[in-house]
Amino acid sequence: MAAAEPAAAAAAASSEAPVATTTAEPKAGDEDGGEVRVLQSLRGKICEAKNLLPYLGPNKMRDCFCTINLDQEEVYRTQVVEKSLSPFFSEEFYFEIPRTFQYLSFYVYDKNVLQRDLRIGKVAIKKEDLCNHSGRETWFSLQPVDSNSEVQGKVHLELKLNELITENGTVCQQLVVHIKACHGLPLINGQSCDPYATVSLVGPSRNDQKKTKVKKKTSNPQFNEIFYFEVTRSSSYTRKSQFQVEEEDIEKLEIRIDLWNNGNLVQDVFLGEIKVPVNVLRNDSSHQAWYLLQPRDNGNKSSKTDDLGSLRLNICYTEDYVLPSEYYGPLKTLLLKSPDVQPVSASAAYILGEICRDKNDAVLPLVRLLLHRNKLVPFVTAVAELDLKDTQDANTIFRGNSLATRCLDEMMKIVGGHYLKVTLKSILDEICESSKPCEIDPIKLKEGDNVENNKENLRYYVDKLFSTIVQSSMSCPTVMCDIFYSLRQMATQRFPNDPHVQYSAVSSFVFLRFFAVAVVSPHTFHLRPHHPDAQTIRTLTLISKTIQTLGSWGSLSKCKSSFKETFMCEFFKMFQEEGYIIAVKKFLDEISSTETKESSGTSEPVHLKEGEMYKRAQGRTRIGKKNFKKRWFCLTSRELTYHKQPGKDAIYTIPVKNILAVEKLEESSFNKKNMFQVIHTEKPLYVQANNCVEANEWIDVLCRVSRCNQNKLSCFHPSAYLNGIWLCCQETSENTPGCKPCTAGVPADIQIDIDEDRETERIYSLFTLSLFKLQKMEEACGTIAVYQGPQKEPDDYSSFVIEDSVTTFKTIQQIKSITEKLDEPHEKYRKKRSSSAKYGSKENPIVGKTS
Repeated sequence: MAAAEPAAAAAAASSEAPVATTTAEPKAGDEDGGEVRVLQSLRGKICEAKNLLPYLGPNKMRDCFCTINLDQEEVYRTQVVEKSLSPFFSEEFYFEIPRTFQYLSFYVYDKNVLQRDLRIGKVAIKKEDLCNHSGRETWFSLQPVDSNSEVQGKVHLELKLNELITENGTVCQQLVVHIKACHGLPLINGQSCDPYATVSLVGPSRNDQKKTKVKKKTSNPQFNEIFYFEVTRSSSYTRKSQFQVEEEDIEKLEIRIDLWNNGNLVQDVFLGEIKVPVNVLRNDSSHQAWYLLQPRDNGNKSSKTDDLGSLRLNICYTEDYVLPSEYYGPLKTLLLKSPDVQPVSASAAYILGEICRDKNDAVLPLVRLLLHRNKLVPFVTAVAELDLKDTQDANTIFRGNSLATRCLDEMMKIVGGHYLKVTLKSILDEICESSKPCEIDPIKLKEGDNVENNKENLRYYVDKLFSTIVQSSMSCPTVMCDIFYSLRQMATQRFPNDPHVQYSAVSSFVFLRFFAVAVVSPHTFHLRPHHPDAQTIRTLTLISKTIQTLGSWGSLSKCKSSFKETFMCEFFKMFQEEGYIIAVKKFLDEISSTETKESSGTSEPVHLKEGEMYKRAQGRTRIGKKNFKKRWFCLTSRELTYHKQPGKDAIYTIPVKNILAVEKLEESSFNKKNMFQVIHTEKPLYVQANNCVEANEWIDVLCRVSRCNQNKLSCFHPSAYLNGIWLCCQETSENTPGCKPCTAGVPADIQIDIDEDRETERIYSLFTLSLFKLQKMEEACGTIAVYQGPQKEPDDYSSFVIEDSVTTFKTIQQIKSITEKLDEPHEKYRKKRSSSAKYGSKENPIVGKTS
C-alpha cells in the first residue's frame, strides 16, 4: 500500500494481484448473474512539508514523520526526518484498499522519545473529493487536529413512538430509542476499544440522558439496548393525531447518541456522535437506519489561527468495477493485437498512450496485460523502433520519456524486483546501517572529516556494488534479456558505423534506469523499508552517480567522464582502467544474448515479503493478552517463518507446500482486528497484522505463493477453536471440516501474478476518460486523409503521432464501439448498486445531523 511497508509499499510497481471486495451482479441478459468486483487502490507520493510551527524554546527544529490513515486507521508511515521545519520525505506509496472509508488523512507528527508523538497538523480529504486531486502534486494547508473531530464508524438506530396513558389519565407519547449496534469504531492505542453509548433526548428545557453497558475489546459492539423517553404533549390533543408528535415539539426535540471509549482509570475518549431530530417520525411511527458518526459540535473548529504549515502530496485514487471476464474479450483481443499492427502507432495500445493526460496512467495496465500474455517484447520492440527513427545522435539513444522507455521502466520494476534483491540488498543494507562517511565535496565536509578516508569508503562501496552487478547476469530475468537483445539489434541497424551503440542501447536502461535508480531510492524498490536519512542519501547519490557513469563510460569507451563537479572527476580517475570497460561490456553481452537466461539449476528462494506482526502462541490455552507475541515474519517462495527479531534464527517454519488455506479470522475470536489464519498440516497459525492494508497484502501474497499446492481446503472455520469448541459452528471436534467455503483464489495456471480483467477494466476507464482526445484524434485522421498537402501551422492534432491515418481511424472506430458496449453493463451495475444501497442502509449510511 501502506503500513508501513510499511503496509504500503509492497506496492509501488509490484506485480501483486489485489484481493478484491466483491458484489453480486447479474450479467447482461442472464438472470443467474455474475460477479462484479469493486477494487480500490491508492498510489502517490508524500513529497515534503514546509513552514511547520517551530518550538517556542531555543531549539526550534522538529523531528518529523508523516502517516497515511484510512479514517483513523494508520496504514503507512514515513521515515523520521530530523531537525527540520521543512522536512523532505519523498516517499512513494501504493496499496489496495480492502474496505470502505470516509476520509483519507495525512498526519504530520513531531517525534517524541519520552512522551507520545505530537500531531502537528493534518490533511483530511473526503473519499468523494479524491478525484479532484488525482495525478498532480498539490500543496495542502495543514489543519489543526482536534480529538473531538477524529471520528469513524457508524451506528444502527431505531426510533418508535408509542401512545402512553399517564396515571392521571392524560395521553402522551413515549419515544422508544433502540440502539442496536455500531460498526467500524477506531482502534485506541492500537487495540480494539471498550465502547459505550450515551443516549440523550435534548430540547429547549430538557436534557434526559441514559447510558448503555460497556462492551469489551470490540470495534463492532452489539448493544441491543432500549431506552424510553416521555414526550410532552400540548392540550390540543385530538384522536386524529394520537400517533404524531405535536408539530411545535417536533422542531425542538432531538435524539443525540455519543459514543465513548471507557478509559477505566484514565479519561474516556470521545468516538463520535449523531443527532436525529424527532420529527423524522412526523409521517411514520417508526424509523430505522444506519448513521455515520460525526465530530462533536466544536470538531474541526480551533481558537488558534496560527499557520501550521503545508504538505505537498501527489494522490491518485482509483475505484474499478471489474465485470466478469466474458465482457472484456473484445477489448483484450484488440489490445493484444497491438504488436502486430502495422504501423504500431495505429494500434490500440499506442493510441491509449497518445490520448492519456499522463502516459504513466496507461503504461502500468498495458505492461501488465501484455506481459501476462507474452506480448510485451514484440510491442516494446515495435515502439522502440519508432523512437529510433527520431534519434539523430547515438549518444542520446533511449534517453527520453517516450512510451517505449516508460514501458521498459515499468517492466523492469515488475519482473526485476527479485533480481535487485539478490544483487543489491545485502550491500545496500550494509551501506544504510554502517553510516560510514563518504562525503568528498570539499564544501560539504564537516569539521574533522578526512576526505581521503571518505574517498576510500566511497570507493569500497562502489567497487563492491559494481563487482556484484557485473557478475549478476545469470539472475537477470528472461524477459529483460529478450528486450535488451531486441534493443541491441535495432540500435546496431540504426547506427551501423558506431561500434559502441550496441552497448549504450542496453546500458541506458540497465545502468541508468534500473540499477542507478534502485541504489539512490532503495525504498521505492522495496530494498529498504524507508527513505534513508540525509547522510545515507548523500552516500547513495554519490555511489549511484559513479555506477551510472561506469556503465555508460565503459560502454562508450570514453576516456573522460561526464561529471560537472571537479571533485567527482578527480574521484572517477580511480576507475579509469581497462578492467572496468571489459567487465561492463562482458556483462552487457551476457544480458542481451538470447542464450543467456535465468539459471535453470536450483535457485535460492525468492524473498516475497517480511514485516513485524503478532502471532498467537501455538498449542496453548487462551490466557488473554500475553497469548499474542510480536514476531518478525518472513515469506519466501519456499517457506513462511517467524523470528524474535530480524536476522535471528527462525522460531517456527511452515513450508509453503504445506499451506492448505489462508483466510481472514473473525474479530470475535480474540476481540482483535486485522487477523488472519494460515491453515496448514499442523495447528492453524493465527496472526494479527498492524492494519487492514497490511493484513490484505499478507493474505494476498500467501494465497498466491500457495495457489498450486495439493490438497488445498474447500471449506474453513472463520473463527477460532477455543476451549474445546469452534466459535463459528459450535462443533466440539477440532477435526470437524470447515463450515464456510474458502475464498476463491487466483487461477493456478497464470505465469505472472496479474489480474488481467482488472487491468483491462483500468484501460477501459482510461479510454472513457479520454474520449474527447480520442475524438480529436479521429477528426485528425479524417483531415489528414482528405488533405494531403504540407502542414503549415500547428493545429489540434499536431501532437498526435499518426503515420497511417486510415488504419488509425479504423482502430479508433473499434475502440469507440467496444467502449460503448462496455458502458451498458457498467451503467446497469451503477443503477443496481445505487438502488440496492438504500440511504440509511449499512452500505449507505446517513450522514447524521451536526450543528
